[in-house]
Amino acid sequence: MPALRFFLLLSLIVWIGGIIFFAFVVAPTLFAVLPTHHLAGLVVNPSLNKLHWIGLGCGVAFLVCSTWHRAIADGRAQVLSGSNLTVLLMMLLTAISLFVVTPKMAALRNQIGVIDNVALTDPLRVQFNALHVWSTRLEVGVLLLGLGVVYAVSVRLRAE
Repeated sequence: MPALRFFLLLSLIVWIGGIIFFAFVVAPTLFAVLPTHHLAGLVVNPSLNKLHWIGLGCGVAFLVCSTWHRAIADGRAQVLSGSNLTVLLMMLLTAISLFVVTPKMAALRNQIGVIDNVALTDPLRVQFNALHVWSTRLEVGVLLLGLGVVYAVSVRLRAE
């Protein structure tokens, strides 16, 4: 059972920690250090895609460990517990970002070319910026939901 708890917590640490590191260290540093937003975007996009795949993998790991842990602790598997449902929602938001928003942004980036050379009022740039806002909202949603899961799991594990 300690191994299940370890992997359950590790999945949350990796996912939420990755989001925090990316949002507060990697992305701001790239946009501050690299000479153009275009270059920063060329690094941020594949990094974010990898972070999303890591998040989906961590979500699966969490669901497996959580369900198995509850089955051992309570004598029954609760696939639809509050934490599991929240993690499923986090995975859904991550998948929307990965498979819907990010590809649309990439297509617009290819049409635009060097984004720094396009006026903020250009229709393609307006669309790109709107998708960027949605990408950020989705990531913030995953982060906040994840922090809620961390709290709920910590309370649950303490009670055992």
